[in-house]
Amino acid sequence: MNKKKKFWIKMAAFLAVSLLFCVVAGSGLLYAPDYSVSDALYQHESYADGEIVVIGMDQRAMDELGNMPWPRYIIADVIDYLNSDPDNRPAVIGIDTLYDSESGDPDADEALVEAVADAGNVVLAGVASFDAQLVDDGDVFYMKQKTAVAWDEPFEELAEVAHVGHINAMEDGDAVLRHAIGSVDLTTVPDTDRDTVLSFPRVAYELYCEYHGITPNPMPKDQYYYMPFTAKTGVYYDGVSVVDLYDEEIEPSDFAGKIVLIGPYTYALYDEYRTAIDRAAPMYGVEWMANVIDNFRSGFYPTEASDGFQLVLLFLICFGMLWFFYDRHILKALAAEATAVALWLIICLIAFRCGFILHVLWVPLFVTILFVASVAMNYLRAAREKRRVQNTFGHYVDPSIMNTLLEQGPSALELGGKMYNIAVLFVDVRGFTTMSESLDPPTVVEIVNRYLTLTTECIIKNHGVLDKFVGDCTMAFWNAPIAQEDPVYLACCAAMDMVEGSIALGKELQERFGRSVSFGIGVNWGPAVVGNIGAPRRMDYTAIGDTVNTSARLEANAPGGQILISRAVADQLGDRAEYTSLGSTIKLKGKAEGFEILRLDSLKRE
Repeated sequence: MNKKKKFWIKMAAFLAVSLLFCVVAGSGLLYAPDYSVSDALYQHESYADGEIVVIGMDQRAMDELGNMPWPRYIIADVIDYLNSDPDNRPAVIGIDTLYDSESGDPDADEALVEAVADAGNVVLAGVASFDAQLVDDGDVFYMKQKTAVAWDEPFEELAEVAHVGHINAMEDGDAVLRHAIGSVDLTTVPDTDRDTVLSFPRVAYELYCEYHGITPNPMPKDQYYYMPFTAKTGVYYDGVSVVDLYDEEIEPSDFAGKIVLIGPYTYALYDEYRTAIDRAAPMYGVEWMANVIDNFRSGFYPTEASDGFQLVLLFLICFGMLWFFYDRHILKALAAEATAVALWLIICLIAFRCGFILHVLWVPLFVTILFVASVAMNYLRAAREKRRVQNTFGHYVDPSIMNTLLEQGPSALELGGKMYNIAVLFVDVRGFTTMSESLDPPTVVEIVNRYLTLTTECIIKNHGVLDKFVGDCTMAFWNAPIAQEDPVYLACCAAMDMVEGSIALGKELQERFGRSVSFGIGVNWGPAVVGNIGAPRRMDYTAIGDTVNTSARLEANAPGGQILISRAVADQLGDRAEYTSLGSTIKLKGKAEGFEILRLDSLKRE
C-alpha cells in the first residue's frame, strides 16, 4: 500500500473516531458524570458575610409548639417581634411556607394578615406547577416544555399585603440542584392576574437593596440559569429556632438590616435537596434560597456554552490528539495526555471565571480513552512488526542478531534493499550425485539433512544469516542487516567449523552406508544489495551482486575439504590466518586476469 493511500485511510479513521466521540458526548449519556466532575471543579464555598440569616422551623420548635402546621398567630407574633424596633428591624423577612388557603382559625389568619401588612418587609411563598403544553404559534403547533399550568399563592387577603415570590426549585436529570429559576411566566396559567412572578430569593434581594439604598444587580439573561453556591448546609443557620423568637429569647436587633429567612429545618418536613456544592449532605430549601440570594448579591451568572460549540471543539481536540498519539512512544504520549488534561482543566477554570461554563469531563475522558487505545494499538502494531521480523529472520539468523533487530524495529531492516559490505559463504557437498545414485531416497534425504544441519549450526554459531538452501548447497552472509564486528573472521570461523565437522560426519556415514562425502567452501568479501527480493507473491530476504556470484564460483572450484577465499578476505584476516595463494591456476567466470584466489589452511581462534 503506497504512502498516499495509507495517509487517507489514517485520515478517514481519525475523522470517524473523532466524530463518534462527538456523537456519544452529544447524546446526553455523559451529562450525569460530567455534572459530577463539573461540580467538583466549579462549586466551591466562598465567604458568607452574615447578611443572610436562617431561622429554623426545626425539631426543637416542633417539640415545643407542636407539629406543623402551627396556628398562624405564631408566625404573626414572630414577625411583630422582629419588627418591634423600627430602627433595628430586618431588611427582609422571608417565610418559606405556603399559606395558599385560609385556615380554620379566622382570628389567626387575620393576625397574620395584619402583621404582614404592618411590617411591609415580608416575602411569602407561591408555587407554580409545570407541564408540557401545546402551543399554537400561527401555523405551527408544538409542545412547549416546562410551561406553567397552575399557580398557588397566599390566600387573597394575605397576598394583597405581602411581597410574593415563587419557591420552585427544579433539579437536573441527576436529581441535583444546580440551576435556579429567575422568574416564571404565568400568562399560560388560567384564572390569575399575574403575568410574571419573580423568584422568592429575587424579591427578597430587591427589598434588601431598597432598604439599603443600593442598585440591584441585573437579573440573569436566562430564566433557567446556572447558580454558583456560596455556602454549604449549616453556614446560614446558627442554631436559632423559631421558638427562640416566639419566646423572645433573642434580641431582634441582632437581625437589623439583614435578610431573615424562616423555613423548615428538619428532616421530618421533607424539604431538602442534594446540591452541586455538596452531594453528601442534603441542603434544606431555605438554605438553597439563601444561596440564591447571595448569588444575586454577587451578580455572577456564568452562562453554559452551547453544546454545538463544545462538540466542534471536542472534535478538533480529539482529531489532533489522535494524530499525535499515532505511533508515538508511550512516555511522550503519556506526557501529551497529562498536559492536554491539565490544560483543559485550566481552560475550564479560566472560562468559568470569565462567565462561561464548559463540559469539564468531555475532553479529559476522550483524550484518556484515545491515549489508552493508542498505547494498545501501538503495542499490537509493535507485536505485529516483531512477528514479521521473526517470520522473516527467525529461522536463519543468530539469536543475538534477532534480538538486535527486535530492539531497533523494522527501520533497521531496510526491506526494500540496501547496499552493504558483506562476507558471503557458499558450501556444497562433494560426491553427492554419485552417492545419491547408489542409495535409496530416504537414506539420501537423511544424509542431506545431516549435512545441512551441520552447516546451519556452524552459521548460526558464528552469528551469520542463513540465506538459503539450494539442493545440497548452503548460502550465508554476515554484516547485514545488522553491522557486525569482524564479519569476515566470523564467516571463516564458520567455514573452518564446517570442514572440521564434516570429518567426523564423514566417518559416521562411511561406517553406516559405506559412503563418505566432503565440503567445498568459498568465502568472499565486498559490496552487495541485501533486502527483500522477488515477486509480490514470493519474496526472499537475500543478497545479490558480484560479491555473491564470486563467492559461489569460489565454492564451485573448491575441492572437497578445502576453503577458497579471495584476496579481499585474506586482507581482512591479516596474520590471524594461514593460507596458500593459488595464483592464476583457477580461472573464475567473469573475472579478469589477476584475480587472486587463496586456500585457507588454518585460522587462529580468538
